[in-house]
Amino acid sequence: MLIETEPTPNPATLKFLPGRTVMESGTRDFATPEEAEASPLAEALFGLGDVTGVFFGSDFISVTAAPGVEWHVLKPDVLAILLDHFSAGMPLFKPGTAAGISVPPAEAEITDDPADADIVAQIRDLIDTRVRPAVANDGGDIVYRGFDQGKVYLQMQGACAGCPSSTATLKNGIEQLLKHYVPEVTEVRAV
Repeated sequence: MLIETEPTPNPATLKFLPGRTVMESGTRDFATPEEAEASPLAEALFGLGDVTGVFFGSDFISVTAAPGVEWHVLKPDVLAILLDHFSAGMPLFKPGTAAGISVPPAEAEITDDPADADIVAQIRDLIDTRVRPAVANDGGDIVYRGFDQGKVYLQMQGACAGCPSSTATLKNGIEQLLKHYVPEVTEVRAV
């Protein structure tokens, strides 16, 4: 089995491509070792001690290294864990744990006004068809969190969370796209 790697715009994060489906649907972001307990693979990666984030996409795994850790040192250990996991055909999640899209903290949710249903549908469609595929290419995901008085709230995950260029991506890319197609959008904010 060959696992390819790709750099991401976030220098702390590397994208690993095992050449097979990782998540059948949705994505899953693990920001702490406690969250990783739901997945034997994420748990093993956090167990290395130098990993601060794991993200499962449709056909990739993004791993974020702790500050000061060099990828040339960490990469062989990550590859060994991924090879062992996929070669053994181990499950991605432990039985009885929630798989799929991460459940956001309650405070990250903005309750959409029902009067804005058409606007929200347009925003979600643009995010799903134009933004998410591009963000996935960079080893991450973007999740819609709400729309309130012209402001769109989004959460960056995987390689995009904490990336030095994520603010530029939000403001210069996503915000401009949404403003162009949905005139009611005045601003995009990260949560």
